Amino acid sequence: MKKLYLLFILSVSFFGVRAAHIVGGEVVYNFVSKNATTITYDVTVILFRDNLCDNATPPTCAPLPGSISIGIYNNDNGQRIGDFINVARNAEIPLSITQTPTCLTNAPQFNYSGGYYTQRITVDNNQAGYTVVYQTCCRVMGIENIPERSTNRGQGATYATQIPGLNVAANVVDDNSARFQTGISIICFNKKFTLDFSATDEDGDVLVYEFIEASEALSATTAAFALPEAPPYPSVTYTSPYSALFPLGSGNVVINSATGIITGIAPAQAGKYVVAVQVSSFRNGVLLDKHRKDFLVTVSPCDFSAAELDLSYSNCKDSTFAFVNNNNSPNNLTFFWDFGDGNTSNEEMPVHTYADTGAYTIKLVINAGTSCADSSTAPLIVFPTFRTGFSESSPACKNTPVFFRDSSFATYGPVNSWSWNFGDPSSGINNTANTQNTTHSYATAGQYRATLISTSVKGCRDTLQKLITIVDRPIFNVGNDTLICIIDTLQLNTVGVSAATGTIVWSPNSNINNINSFSPLVSPDVTTTYIATYTDNSGCFASDTIVIRVVNDVSVSAMADTIICRTDSVRLRVLSDGLSFSWTPVALLSNSTTQNPFAFPTAASTTFTVTASIGKCRRSDNVVVRTVPFPNARAGNDSTVCLGADVPLLATGGSIYSWSPSFFLTNANIRNPIAIAPPRTLDYIVTVTDTLGCPKAVRDTVRINVVSIVAAAGPRDTAIVLGQPLQLNATGGQFYSWTPSTFLTNPNINNPISNPTDSITYFLTVSDSIGCFGRDTITVRVFRLEPGLYVPTAFTPNGNSINDVFRPIALGIRSLDYFRVYNRWGELVFATSEIGKGWDGNYKGKEQGTSAFVWQALATDYTGKRIFKKGSVVLVK
Repeated sequence: MKKLYLLFILSVSFFGVRAAHIVGGEVVYNFVSKNATTITYDVTVILFRDNLCDNATPPTCAPLPGSISIGIYNNDNGQRIGDFINVARNAEIPLSITQTPTCLTNAPQFNYSGGYYTQRITVDNNQAGYTVVYQTCCRVMGIENIPERSTNRGQGATYATQIPGLNVAANVVDDNSARFQTGISIICFNKKFTLDFSATDEDGDVLVYEFIEASEALSATTAAFALPEAPPYPSVTYTSPYSALFPLGSGNVVINSATGIITGIAPAQAGKYVVAVQVSSFRNGVLLDKHRKDFLVTVSPCDFSAAELDLSYSNCKDSTFAFVNNNNSPNNLTFFWDFGDGNTSNEEMPVHTYADTGAYTIKLVINAGTSCADSSTAPLIVFPTFRTGFSESSPACKNTPVFFRDSSFATYGPVNSWSWNFGDPSSGINNTANTQNTTHSYATAGQYRATLISTSVKGCRDTLQKLITIVDRPIFNVGNDTLICIIDTLQLNTVGVSAATGTIVWSPNSNINNINSFSPLVSPDVTTTYIATYTDNSGCFASDTIVIRVVNDVSVSAMADTIICRTDSVRLRVLSDGLSFSWTPVALLSNSTTQNPFAFPTAASTTFTVTASIGKCRRSDNVVVRTVPFPNARAGNDSTVCLGADVPLLATGGSIYSWSPSFFLTNANIRNPIAIAPPRTLDYIVTVTDTLGCPKAVRDTVRINVVSIVAAAGPRDTAIVLGQPLQLNATGGQFYSWTPSTFLTNPNINNPISNPTDSITYFLTVSDSIGCFGRDTITVRVFRLEPGLYVPTAFTPNGNSINDVFRPIALGIRSLDYFRVYNRWGELVFATSEIGKGWDGNYKGKEQGTSAFVWQALATDYTGKRIFKKGSVVLVK
């Protein structure tokens, strides 16, 4: 039962620590006061909890922690300010649902609360401010937009805020952080939604919102993590196609930077999604601080009916338009479309062709005459055919004008506006233009996305984007420098260009068959540098050079003959200006055509031949490789010796010897050192080399087993009473000898029985089969008293070493079951089961005053009789 109970406790504890119950949080601060050197804030950590897990049996998550640990870090130097602070929870408040669609079906169940942990802190005024942080180990499992950790648990979470310092504004230290609203929106999958991430700022600062990555907590291993780390904090890992900027996986989901309202179409997959928003506070145009909230948004498999249209429509391609309700709920039972031209339809997705061009207002009504009726209107223009188009002179070189020519077309009404964006923000105001045709020069090579938006007088609008490639200069080369033999001809080749893309000119016009060829033949008789200048069809040009070194012969010098250990390989090296190489014998080489191959000789001696070539010029050289065997190292046979004995060592097999470790050796660099009385078993390793040519050492090991006999005649000297037999029990070896043999049943065994009539000291000798021995003694004091515990009635723990300890005197006692001392209130002040140990008059680290105490003792004598005694003792000061 005890084991089962312990297992249950451990299971509950582990579940509570690992339970992922916190679904979001933020850290806010409020200014309290300041003086010339310090400033005081109230910092509040707000943690959000999903309480639905409490409905499970048993509950599947832990409650909000009663307290958390926060850290404060100096942004000037990254150092922590003081110790980590334990902050108690001072409130837990339910969260309200702020957005509920009408005619909702399969409505989700929400039960969220926010826990508030407030701590007042005082810090020194500094330049960069402070970071206040709380971290926890693991988000809930099964989040759609971030994967689990490899340890089969959710990623961690960091909730932090930055308190500004003196470097941003003189009055920044009076700042109060923005505070996000805490309401919850109902979001149905694949439906239009609105999510309120707005914040308030009691200072009236201007707030700007943006999506930001949620922060990990890599070091946090439990929900009760008490050592939050210093910034910066890494981002969580997102699962494609989700990211920090698109936490709900679609470019249609956006956040209003001025209001913090998130709108768009929810993901088609129901589940939980981490959404993190950062709000930046500006005062008088100065950025004061950046504050963030991280929350686990739930997308539910719910549904609601609605009429949803785009803000406006244009049909500038043709006169036919397909109408679709952006809300595809099956609860949209009836439809009424008014096309704005006198025609209507009751179809769900009608297609209508307009008889004339013009501007119309369309209207959709769903579920007319019911409590779930809804309607929406939007403007529509019909002016076919309209399209945006442009051409450009590309590719082009940097700092060379690229010509952009408009080719937009409108059937009804002329094109009346052009808005160019050249995708080059570094060019400032020159990055845009509003003329029909224009030019733009790019200062840096790369790819740029140019955009043209054109409109017509009828309100048609179209957009076209193209990638524009800008280069430093034409990309081409004429190969690497090389050399030829004076009797050879070499063909040069350009890479990346051709006659179709431009022209080329070679110089000098010396020993070359065609200076305008992209692959001319050259046959210089002296070293010559040829320069190729290429001009592409857009006017960009570049040059490249190749040096042709001319030689009359080939130089080749193989490495010196060498010796290696048999079965080893060796890298053959040759100094040569050759362009190609051929080695023999091929079968013993890693590559017979490389300049420096590896060789694998097996014979006692092998000659390797290398031939170096430059065109038709050739020359050869040889290298001889001899192989010799490894040394046959032997450290000798293992041995066993008694503690204190010297051990001679003897190694063989080589010319040079080195022993390790060198402990206790007379000389570690000879073949036959002596190990002087090694105190423990040791492995000596000898490294053997020889002078025959194999440069590698070989090792062998010998073990010296050191036998140490530790004789033990008993745990301690003892006392018995007259007539009480004493069982001796020695340990430590194979053979035992007790002297004197007086009163012993057998002096040559480990456990004789002694029945002394007087006090006596026995000498014990213990030995083993190889002659190692050890000695010990035991003194037996004989009292002419009854066996028992003799306990004093008073003691004086005053530090004078006289009667300082209260202990029982055990006569004829084999073991002490317990000895306990209680004060007058029945509290246990001391307990032991060790004979000879007693109480020094201290309880819980505090000296006790003069008083009476009660004691109890239970012991067993050498005959097995149980003896119980109790009494009182006076502590005298």
